[in-house]
Amino acid sequence: MTQYLKLLGKIVRELQAGRKVAMSAVVKTSGSAPQSAGAMLVRTEAGELIGTIGGGRVEADVLQRAAALIEQGGSELLVFHLDQTPESEEHVLCGGKMWIAIAVLSPQSDLPRYEPLLALLQTGQSARIPLRIRQDSQLQEYGILAEVEPHLLIAGAGHVGTALALLGVELEFSVTVIDDRSAFANEERLPPPIKPVAADIEQSLKAASLDRNTFVVIVTRGHAHDERALRAVVDSDARYIGMIGSSRKVERIFGNLRNQGVSGEALGRVHAPIGIDINSVTVAEIAVSIAAQLIKVRRGERTRKVEGPLQVDENS
Repeated sequence: MTQYLKLLGKIVRELQAGRKVAMSAVVKTSGSAPQSAGAMLVRTEAGELIGTIGGGRVEADVLQRAAALIEQGGSELLVFHLDQTPESEEHVLCGGKMWIAIAVLSPQSDLPRYEPLLALLQTGQSARIPLRIRQDSQLQEYGILAEVEPHLLIAGAGHVGTALALLGVELEFSVTVIDDRSAFANEERLPPPIKPVAADIEQSLKAASLDRNTFVVIVTRGHAHDERALRAVVDSDARYIGMIGSSRKVERIFGNLRNQGVSGEALGRVHAPIGIDINSVTVAEIAVSIAAQLIKVRRGERTRKVEGPLQVDENS
């Protein structure tokens, strides 16, 4: 479950119960800041917290103001300068600025707008979470992008595949692991929310829906299995395709696929040998090196996380 799904789920449940919620979001940054635009923090009437906008003094000040706004209602846009001389260890010396919007959501006015957004996220669709504040006597709205979890599809449930699957969950991927050995692809070794699939690897990959939100990692138990797995996905729309193996093994498999008609362009986007070079040796280190590469590709495509502010009709 993504952080945004947790946040929105909590907001909706609180509003359904007739309770107000203070929602805070980083809507703009400049220079160096502990969180980027789009980071969110929710505070309930009971003082429960979900999310973070960076911790330290900034977050403490925002939470204090959020508690006050829950009591009195309203909204506010706070600007934090992060380059002051610290008076305690709680101060942040990033050297930048953060603009953080805070708004109190009420059951009557906000529940009808947030319930449909939660339904979108629950069905695997992205959504823009609205955050309205009053600024300069005008009602303005920011839209925070809540993205769908990317799908991490791992071919091979051996040591590396299992370690990567567990790490992938922590990195907020939706994880599926395919292996033709039921003794490896099972919930005992790969517990929920990981989805283990005990089936033919090549056929399963051919049948899978591989779009720009899909990351494919090939770490099967042998060269022949890796080659068939790569052949099944190399021409797909997957955003990332990576295959484990030495440079010699990779060149041999690439040569075989070229002879089968696979283009050099298609092979050129395959990350092989897989992972970022961190001199990894152990299974855990190899999994970390692959995960680091997944993060680099995932975050390499810049998406505008926050839209606005846009002036909105007072009656909308």
